[in-house]
Amino acid sequence: MRSSLISICILLLAGSLAAAQTTPAEPAPAKPAAKLGTHATADLPSEATVDSFLHQQFGYQKDLTWKISGIRPSPVAGLAEVTVVLASPQGQQLTKFYVSPDGEHALVGEIIPFGVRPFDPAKQRLEKGITGPERGPKDAPVTIVEFGDLQCPACKAAQPTIEALVAAEPNARFVFQNFPLEMHNWAAKGAAYADCVGRASNDAFWKFVSKTYETQSDITAETADEKLTAIADGAGVKGADIAACALKPETKARVDASIALGKSVDVTGTPTLYINGRKVGSFDPHLSDVYKSLVEFAAKQGK
Repeated sequence: MRSSLISICILLLAGSLAAAQTTPAEPAPAKPAAKLGTHATADLPSEATVDSFLHQQFGYQKDLTWKISGIRPSPVAGLAEVTVVLASPQGQQLTKFYVSPDGEHALVGEIIPFGVRPFDPAKQRLEKGITGPERGPKDAPVTIVEFGDLQCPACKAAQPTIEALVAAEPNARFVFQNFPLEMHNWAAKGAAYADCVGRASNDAFWKFVSKTYETQSDITAETADEKLTAIADGAGVKGADIAACALKPETKARVDASIALGKSVDVTGTPTLYINGRKVGSFDPHLSDVYKSLVEFAAKQGK
């Protein structure tokens, strides 16, 4: 779901927003000025310039704030990639835009892979890097990788569609990778618990994820340890052991590695799926037939 306020603002910015990932959530205390430093490198706009640009675009909207998440070279030589979190009382939205080398123009949209086999680079990168719990045969003709956040309402809403998608292709391999978003205040802890549950029992992991989504709205940053420990117990593993495991540095390292893997294939929000390397962002549960066709198409090509 997109909040109407944020969507209208982005429409004013660019007319379309193919690259945006949306996660309805409690508003973060984002401030109009992002104090991450003001120095620009070659062909990259300074944060002061980006902040001024955003102020000109959205400053009239008193309920809208923003946080500059990153300014870096884009996958396309010469373009700077700017990532921004927009926040309103209705929710938050992560979006990107691209700035030309002369600093005179900005583009909003998604840079997609191109070529004879455009999805192979991401597929190969994922095959080498995936470490999460999985279901289905390892030699399946199609691998579906989900990058998810246990605090993300959009992930919760997508789960029935994703489960049906996996069930409809029994020869598909499904892998879950943790990708907790910074905007969520207990997502990183949820990812740590999930990592530990998955390492203890693959079967318990899926029960843990399902129950966490089911009770998501009842979990807060203050009650997360208590709730997640109880959910782990109910999933069939010892909750106290999972809670201890979640605090270990090596657990954080595994979660960080999963986040880094996601970023390497351009994950910017959750849920994001990859079907044999083909990115499915802005997941829409109403498009289940389309996703099923994509899996079937990938499976035929993979045989």
